[in-house]
Amino acid sequence: MTGRSMATLELTDLTLWYERHGRVDTGAPRLLVFNGSGGTIEGSRPLIDKLAEHCDVLVHDQRCLGRTGLPAAQPTMADYSSDALALVDHVGWDHFAVFGISFGGMVAQEFAVTHPDRITRLALLCTSPGGDGGASYPLHLMAAMDPEERARVSLTNLDTRYDDAFLAEHPFDRMIVDGMRQRAEVAKSAEQVRGEAMQLEARRHHDVWDRLRAITCPTLITCGEYDGIAPPANSEAIHRRIAGSELRRYEGGHMFVYQDRRALPDIIGFLTS
Repeated sequence: MTGRSMATLELTDLTLWYERHGRVDTGAPRLLVFNGSGGTIEGSRPLIDKLAEHCDVLVHDQRCLGRTGLPAAQPTMADYSSDALALVDHVGWDHFAVFGISFGGMVAQEFAVTHPDRITRLALLCTSPGGDGGASYPLHLMAAMDPEERARVSLTNLDTRYDDAFLAEHPFDRMIVDGMRQRAEVAKSAEQVRGEAMQLEARRHHDVWDRLRAITCPTLITCGEYDGIAPPANSEAIHRRIAGSELRRYEGGHMFVYQDRRALPDIIGFLTS
């Protein structure tokens, strides 16, 4: 069947909200999706819907975000990986493909080095390995910036080419920036702010560099040429560390999956091949 189902999973320290989308129980490839920093199911629906056209998609609001609860203690990257393991076991998935974007790519790496036998295919988008392999931009530092500096850094983080002159000549990129700014202007509750800060604190300690060789499944690493958050050099490092992996670079920045029309079909083709 096709469609969408929603449910919760009770963990020891919180309630995890998850959804299943697309070609459910049709024999289509099973795909576990990890969203990026501050990313929720609700905010990622266009991307999830596109993946669900081809896959049986399982996605959850990661701890501290969306409709999933906040734990009492500061989570680690291992906690984010453990949540995903509990979820796939709960729905009865033994083997599946994994799609991780940005922070979600970090969690995907943590999951893959810890449970390599569970993953059939791994797609890592605009992400970093941490440690000596290179870290993504330290987003946790932006809270202390004045609004003008934060706006400037946010812009070049999305795409190092972005300035007023570039955006004036590229209306699609201007639309991306305007959309990001509108979302940033939406008022957040104290709990949402605290949850996002907890996620960024876990992100700050991400480091799988010395464990990446444990990944043996077919792996596609993708990046944007002008990414200011996860520079292409970090994807190149992951590629060198994972035997047999493939690296593809696209025209765009951290949002290359929308900027370059080749990107998403390529990634879906890899996940479903």
